[in-house]
Amino acid sequence: MNLNITPLEHILSELNEIDAFLSITMSEQAEEALQRGNDLAVYVARSGKLWADAKYWLNESMRSEVLDTLRNAAHDTKATAKAINSLIDSLCREQRYLVDWAERCNRTATHQLSWCITVISKAKEEMKLGRYVPQNNK
Repeated sequence: MNLNITPLEHILSELNEIDAFLSITMSEQAEEALQRGNDLAVYVARSGKLWADAKYWLNESMRSEVLDTLRNAAHDTKATAKAINSLIDSLCREQRYLVDWAERCNRTATHQLSWCITVISKAKEEMKLGRYVPQNNK
């Protein structure tokens, strides 16, 4: 089965690009909200895929033979489950970071998309009331 999992370095690169876009402050102009909303819809979908892919790599790391050996050795030395889990978490910190970052980007893009919808809805209401003035494209 071909899962088409994004390589870790590509996840990092794409999250940097998405995060840069999400850091841009939007005006309250409906035209900008419409364009940004279109872009955000793509980023919501892509960040969701990157989130799943980052989880895949985290799970792969946590199931690796090296970690299984480490887990068994720690168990043999009577280490506590909490100590073993902390050690494994620290060894998988980069993959866990990508999972957390992808989730944050996905949630942020989703919230920003909701904001765009609100701005567009406000403009529609203003148009109904005859108070909407489109942005001057000069």
